[in-house]
Amino acid sequence: QALPVLFKHWLKNEEVEEGGTAMLYCELTKPNASVEWRKGDTVLQTSDKYEIRQEGTRVELFIYDAEAQDA
Repeated sequence: QALPVLFKHWLKNEEVEEGGTAMLYCELTKPNASVEWRKGDTVLQTSDKYEIRQEGTRVELFIYDAEAQDA
């Protein structure tokens, strides 16, 4: 039976000035595991606003042109 994917490095709060770019990341125990980024019930998708990158066990979310409602 396969072991579950766990967090090796949890998300930390990121402060950024309005209009700037925020970068959130986490580190997983298994490479290329499926990850969903969410804001409330909404699953975030790559767009002009969000960029999602995954390389090995590191998964990153970039939030461009940050606004108060992105908190």
